[in-house]
Amino acid sequence: MKKVRPRSLQWILIRRLILLQAATLLLFIVLCAAALWIANPSLLIDNEAAVAAVKDAVERDKDGGLIVRETEDLAAFRRSFPNVWYIVRDGHGQSVRSGTIPDVYTKDFGGLLGEADHATIGFSDKDMRPEAYIENASTRAGAVRIIAATQSSRQETDGLEINISATVEVARYPDGSRNWERALPALALVVAILLLPIVLVMGAITLVTTPAVVRRSFAGLVETVRQAARIDIGTRAMQLPVKHVPQEIAPLVHAFNDALARLAQGYDRHNRFLTDAAHELRTPIAILRTRAELLRQEPQSARLLHDIERLSHLAQQLLDHQLLDRPSDQREIVDLDDLVRRVAADFAPLAIEAGYDLAFEPSPDKTRVDVNVLQIERALANLVRNAIEHGGGAGTITLAIDRTGGIEVRDEGPGIPVDERENVFEPFYRLQPQSRGAGLGLDLARQIALLHEGTIRILAGSWRGARIRMELPVRS
Repeated sequence: MKKVRPRSLQWILIRRLILLQAATLLLFIVLCAAALWIANPSLLIDNEAAVAAVKDAVERDKDGGLIVRETEDLAAFRRSFPNVWYIVRDGHGQSVRSGTIPDVYTKDFGGLLGEADHATIGFSDKDMRPEAYIENASTRAGAVRIIAATQSSRQETDGLEINISATVEVARYPDGSRNWERALPALALVVAILLLPIVLVMGAITLVTTPAVVRRSFAGLVETVRQAARIDIGTRAMQLPVKHVPQEIAPLVHAFNDALARLAQGYDRHNRFLTDAAHELRTPIAILRTRAELLRQEPQSARLLHDIERLSHLAQQLLDHQLLDRPSDQREIVDLDDLVRRVAADFAPLAIEAGYDLAFEPSPDKTRVDVNVLQIERALANLVRNAIEHGGGAGTITLAIDRTGGIEVRDEGPGIPVDERENVFEPFYRLQPQSRGAGLGLDLARQIALLHEGTIRILAGSWRGARIRMELPVRS
């Protein structure tokens, strides 16, 4: 089955942000176009606004003369643009002038401007003469030509003027209505040309900034992940920090902490039950052993004593599991040779009684380790007891140390089959169902080794018997 590869949040955000930005920009343009379509506004610059204000004020007097009345709109425009000037001419040559009119606009512009409906008149950048707007307008006084501007010279500006103009001419039918079927493809192309650079720039910015934003946003979560990686059976009460975790992730961390707390409570209850049960069993087991020893020496009596001893050993191993809860601050730096030598001396009488010779091989160099002495002694005791139980009842059991912090327990018995070398570390697993052991000794030894950042394994080789090696980190 193919393993599902998790998706990168960073690239998901980049793709979605780019698409969101492009969609938002397109929607904005569509809404603006729709608003312009509905409103059909007339955007006027200042000169065009001047012509519009004058156009509404053009009239005839009672003698048919051309006049420009001072309407409210025209007066308001004068207040906004004090330098406004204009010329109004009709087809009969009558004209009305107001303001300081540049000489260039007092001349006849010929038939070209006469044909145009409206136009903006401008000069080169170095020319001081101002622009003006000319329009053939239909007024209450009839058709007139109006020339107007808000300045008589470019020197009258406030220092900076920005003029933005855009002309969009849409294809039309003969009756003057817009031909959108012809206009839309070209309009779409223009929009695409305008949008593409914006989308590319926004996408590039998103591509560059999003990884940094994601890393910065999840920096606190990285430390939480490191803390979670350190949680094991010995630190099960640890709680993950949520101080620097993003608000959206905090509920997940809280839920994880609650689950850790529940697991720790359940594990502690389980351990207390096993410990209490083992303590309660020791008293009746001791009474049974005493009474069995008083029985007559018969085959059934020996079998009964064997079973009682097995129960006693099981109760002791259950109590030994209490050692796993010892805090790490109870460790101390000790000489590994001295520690292993004590264990060998303790088990020498038991080994000799069972028919073995017990040998001890110290390290060539002084080897020091930082350990919980009681836990390591118990782990070694289980390894030696396992060798006594399964070593065949003859030969030599050797405890050997090397300079790398490795401790080997060797026997000369039948050994452990290759396909059983992982199973024997499982709790309550026994190679020989009738053995005295309860199947907890190797499991306890492995857990103690793991608590010390060490390892334990069964070595493979051509030698006779089994060799179990426990390695502990050496303290320099």
